[in-house]
Parts: sequence; structure tokens; C-alpha cells
Amino acid sequence: MPKPLGLYIHIPFCKQKCIYCDFYSLPGQEGQMDAYCASLQARLTETDFSGYTVDTVYFGGGTPSLLGPARLSAILETISKTCAVAPGAEITLEANPDSAGDWKSLQTLRLAGFNRISLGMQSASDAELTRLGRVHTMRQVREAVTAAREAGFDNLSLDLIYGLPEQTTAQWLKNLEAAAALSPEHLSCYGLKAEEGTPLYAQRERLPGEETQAQMYLKTIKFLENTGFLQYEISNFAKPGRESRHNLKYWTLGEYAGFGPGAHSDFRGVRYAWTRDLPGWLAGRPALSERQELPPESRAAEWLMLGLRTAYGLDPADYEKRFHKPFAPYLPFLRRCEEAQYARRTNGRWRLTPQGFLVSNPIIGELLDILEAQ
Repeated sequence: MPKPLGLYIHIPFCKQKCIYCDFYSLPGQEGQMDAYCASLQARLTETDFSGYTVDTVYFGGGTPSLLGPARLSAILETISKTCAVAPGAEITLEANPDSAGDWKSLQTLRLAGFNRISLGMQSASDAELTRLGRVHTMRQVREAVTAAREAGFDNLSLDLIYGLPEQTTAQWLKNLEAAAALSPEHLSCYGLKAEEGTPLYAQRERLPGEETQAQMYLKTIKFLENTGFLQYEISNFAKPGRESRHNLKYWTLGEYAGFGPGAHSDFRGVRYAWTRDLPGWLAGRPALSERQELPPESRAAEWLMLGLRTAYGLDPADYEKRFHKPFAPYLPFLRRCEEAQYARRTNGRWRLTPQGFLVSNPIIGELLDILEAQ
């Protein structure tokens, strides 16, 4: 029986680097696109996918939509020829609104097999977008959504960021309302973090404090629940049945193979990442920055950490079946979390409440300490 596999295709090109971005993305490299696509296709062709059926493909970046429909379609065609792709596979394209407003180009992608699009909206305020270094406007967001619908996409996700420099809770809720008014099937809402090495890091004192960000987060959950979105992961919300199947692989210990500099994989029992080195890929010499063999029995820590990110939570029976360890040592601490309203027990599973998601790191840390003591 073939095992399910997700593919992640990293496209490292972008028009301009946003001030908060620490992903591997490179502005001003458009002349390398053809060579890069050829290198990706070569690596895909060389990979052994036997025993697997690809049921999700995710083109991320960077800005994948900058490649244009011809290059993107060619990569997807190579995947179809190289892998067994499941009927109805979820195939996602990340796009910036400024490069996704042409419905004819999007229709070409839809006909090529792309069936889900994720737009980096980030804010409904042009002033906020400019301060973040984004190159699009809210008008272009609306145009891109209209173009995607005209092109036949019925699975649309919008990315938003809260906790922007000097942003108020009221302004954030305006952004959220504007996004919901566009009727997407999926919303990702991320709290802004100032990563060291980014231009935003020098402005970190201008970010809203933890209490304000917590208020934004809790109001987000309540607003989206009232708007028909279900929270299925800390930062992700979807209309019923429209959860990101690809991202769920990351949170449920599913297997995925990444391609491109900076891409990560968990494939055939090995966790590895490609070095952030575009010239190496172009020269046909991609190298690994990390590699670790992880047998199933050593993944209990990941299961705990990732499971508590999701609305599904932790299933004691699944834990004991997977790892041949008793779940009982965790119960006293989880019961204390339940008393503090940080966790709840539903149908035998343990999951965090919205208040628990806010303090998930120390909760996960305590569970990992219990695991280590066993």
C-alpha cells in the first residue's frame, strides 16, 4: 500500500525583501529563474518516490507566482511524470497580490492542476503594508481575489499578520474584518516576531506588548468563530473541510519532501534540510545543512509538541500505540492545566484552549520534561 507524501517546492525569488522576513528569498535574481526551474526538475527526476503517492504539493517562497504560469506548469508537469499523484491531490500556490491579478494567467495554472491559492495579504492598510516593505496594496488584494475566483479557484487562503509596529487592536480587527469580507475558505493569522538579522529587529521596541498581542489573538479566535471559521491549529482557521491538508502533514508527523535551497524534509525516516545556497542549486551541487535519522520510536517529543498546536490535540491511545509508552505520567500536569483553563479534555483527547495556546511553549516544555524523566 503506497504511503502518502507531501511535496514542498521552494521558490526563492521575490521583488523586495520584507522587513520581517527571515526565509531564504532573494530579490533581484529574476535572470536565474529558468536555470533554477531546470535544477528543480532535475532534482525531482533523480529522487526515488517508489512506495509513495503524492497527495499534497505546496509551492512556497519567496514569491512562487513570480515564476509565471509557464514555468510553474512545467514544474508541476515534471512532478506528475515523476511521482504517482493522487486524484484530488491538494496543489497550492503561494502568491503575492501584485503578481496574481491576471485571471488568464491564474486560469492557465488552474488548468495545469493547481487547485488552491494562498495570497499574502498581511494587512488591509496600505500604510501598514508600506511600513512592512510589502509591494502590494489592498486594492491589489481585492483584484487578486476576484481574478482567482474568475479563474476557477474555489479554495482560497489569505495570510494576515497582527502585532505590527504601533498597531492597535482596533486596527487589527479592521484588517481581519476586511479579510473575512473577501470570503476566503482559509485564513492564517500570525503574530509578528522580530527575528534577529532582519530590519524589523531594530524596530522591535515599536511592536505591541505581549498583553496587547494576547488580546489581539483572543479577539481573532472569537471573531472568526462567529464568522464561520474553525480554528484547527494555533494560527490557522478554515471553513469546515477546508483545512490545509499540506500543512497538517507537518503537525501530524506526516511525511514530506522539500526541494530548493532552505527547504526541509521528513522523508523515509530522515529529517534533512537543504543549504540556503542558490548558486549551489544552479550548479547542480545542492548540499544538506542538516541530516538526522529519526526512527519512529524517537518521535514522541515531536508528537507532543506538534499535537498541542492543533485543535485535535493529544490522543492517549494513539501515543501508546505509536511509542509503546504509557500516557499516564502526563495526566497530573494536564489535569492542572485543565483546572487553570489552559486545557480541556474532549472525547478522551487533550487539547489546549485559546488561553492555553497563548502559553503553549511552557506547557510543551513541561510535557517534554516529563517525557525525558521516563
